[in-house]
Amino acid sequence: MLTAQEQAHYREHGYVIPSFRLPPELLAELRRAVDGMLTSYTDVPPEDLANPHMLPADAAGLPNPFMRAARHEPILNMIEQIVGPDIILWISRILCKPAVTGREVPWHQDGEYWPMRPLATCSVWVAIDEATPENGGMRFIPGSHKREGLYRHHKSERKDIVLNLELDADQFNERDAVDIVLEPGQISLHDVKMIHGSPANKSGKRRAALIMRYMPATSHYDRALVAGRTFNSAFNIANQPLWLMRGVDRSGKNDFQHGHAQWRERYAGGLTPAAKAQSFSEG
Repeated sequence: MLTAQEQAHYREHGYVIPSFRLPPELLAELRRAVDGMLTSYTDVPPEDLANPHMLPADAAGLPNPFMRAARHEPILNMIEQIVGPDIILWISRILCKPAVTGREVPWHQDGEYWPMRPLATCSVWVAIDEATPENGGMRFIPGSHKREGLYRHHKSERKDIVLNLELDADQFNERDAVDIVLEPGQISLHDVKMIHGSPANKSGKRRAALIMRYMPATSHYDRALVAGRTFNSAFNIANQPLWLMRGVDRSGKNDFQHGHAQWRERYAGGLTPAAKAQSFSEG
């Protein structure tokens, strides 16, 4: 559980690094699975591996380590403290910045991309490798989540960035940024409206993370809001498979079947080089 001080930090600054750490055995399994994903799915950029929790269970029927992390009770307990008792996992993602070539994530707000209404998500960022300013660790603008509306973004034509909706430079002061330094197994939590980004990885060390995004089931994941949007994505965000992790769907509108069969089919082969994913952008 988050302490009272950690909850207050999240409310005030829009993020928190809890004292919690993943169990060493789960961290080791996640690292092996991340390595397997990067080997098996080379047709997808390493910054864009979506929904690894949809990989099949192992031979003994044990859920894959990404799903075990998503269902990890201490993590869900912390999420419940932030979004309430009714929790939906709406995406997981591996974001790996390879040594030397890892791309920049420009300054942005996640809420500029996402179609749930009311707009609400807490992102759990799990460090698989050490994350530092040198290897492309995240940077936050504390308190930027408090604004009622979203800040102004523009579509960028740069080819060296992961996302192409970039925050206008006059919307924030980069001097206010804080660097998020994490050791393997540590996590950070941040709000859907937090201004954040991360530099390119020019170091000799990889920076891999598992990101899990949870929304309250009082919000509706409205797939129709994605129609006509023109932002870079290696997967079709309209076809995200939703998972009810705790409680009930308070909105009464969320579809927990859409997209599941497609993602299961894509990952049916498991972590083998022959199990190449089809084009993720086809949804």
